[in-house]
Amino acid sequence: MIHRAGKTRNPWGVWLLSLVTLGIYHLYWYYKVNAELRDYNETILVQPGIALMAILFGGLLCGIPPIVSWVKTGGRIAHAQRIAGRLERCSGLVGFLLQLLGFGVVYYQSQINKVWDSYGNPEPGTVLP
Repeated sequence: MIHRAGKTRNPWGVWLLSLVTLGIYHLYWYYKVNAELRDYNETILVQPGIALMAILFGGLLCGIPPIVSWVKTGGRIAHAQRIAGRLERCSGLVGFLLQLLGFGVVYYQSQINKVWDSYGNPEPGTVLP
């Protein structure tokens, strides 16, 4: 089983870029994070394009798909943390509630960074042990 590292990002930088670009960077970030989680471990099942479509267009369907996608992304991060041997776990519920306040990206990116910290923050795409 091949594990690949994702990108360590500044959580507040992600938040600021999302704000400055009026949400465009947020969409890019959301896709990339889900793709990195998928590439990190084959047991993390996600189709990044579908996850992105859920938050982008899911609001047209009573707003349920974005909530489900956001919470499931938190679960994927927690799964990655378990694989990396981290004791603390990301919470999809906390991430969703923080997203309602506009700070979900800060929480999720800080949680993802803990996975990459476990391996010494290698370059993105690096094959991990």
